Amino acid sequence: MGIYDREYYRREGPSFLEAFAGRGQACKWLIMLNVGIFLIQVLTTPRGRSMGPFTELFWLDVQDVMHGQVWQLVTYAFLHANLMHLLFNMLFLWWFGSDVEDIYGTREFTVLYLTCALFGGLFQVSCGLLGITNPAIPCLGASGAVTGILVICASHFPTRVIYLFFVLPIPIWLFVIFNVAQDLFGLLGGSTGDTAFSVHLGGAAFGFLYYNRQWRLLNLLPDFRSWQRPRQRPELRIYREEAPQPAMSVTAAASASSPESDEHLEAKVDALLEKVGRTGQASLTASEREFLQKASEVYKKRRN
Repeated sequence: MGIYDREYYRREGPSFLEAFAGRGQACKWLIMLNVGIFLIQVLTTPRGRSMGPFTELFWLDVQDVMHGQVWQLVTYAFLHANLMHLLFNMLFLWWFGSDVEDIYGTREFTVLYLTCALFGGLFQVSCGLLGITNPAIPCLGASGAVTGILVICASHFPTRVIYLFFVLPIPIWLFVIFNVAQDLFGLLGGSTGDTAFSVHLGGAAFGFLYYNRQWRLLNLLPDFRSWQRPRQRPELRIYREEAPQPAMSVTAAASASSPESDEHLEAKVDALLEKVGRTGQASLTASEREFLQKASEVYKKRRN
């Protein structure tokens, strides 16, 4: 039986509950973390005050950052002013972040989200030091990171239609342009409201550059697992395992026809078909498509 005749390849996709349980793992953890931190904010806020000492320690205050509290450049993104502020940010994170996580994977998405928050914080501090915004007003909220994720999602799916206020259908690219223009207008117009326009713009700018420059943040981080390999395995074995695999691995597996090669071929085919089931055939790279085609030929030869 060819791989394209398999039942799990023919299915249209997982059920709603299966899709919810299996995707967006980073988004779910981020949402739970934000909700948990919001509960801590509420419990640590004295009666009669809008914010407590816990919030004031981790929100983004320009003067605090300049005096060494650099953790605020990221921690502000996990704090929220009220329940509605939290609710809308987390809804946007799930709606758009889960699609972005499907594309880049859980680890890359997590680093991407935190970096969008960092760039939003840096732009807020820069605008405060330049006098564009009031440096005495602190800010908090996940909006900067979420805006960056929204820009990336719109870049991948520009024709997707979303419903503004759950009623009005508009393409996502128009929604993004409108929001970025509104933030730019608010920043340059010297708005005195409670919206941190500079944070939104910083996150959006990084999201735009990330997509257009095709950056991968994990490639910039050291691989800590590779440092442990010399202590776990013999040196010569490490060298052999890290050697590049031959491009014609499917043909080699077919000619060898050993249990180990069959298991390796089956595992890789199953992984690629699961990817197709989650994100569609368009998500496959050229090399992955070629591998599936060659694997299909191998299965047909074995059947005959």
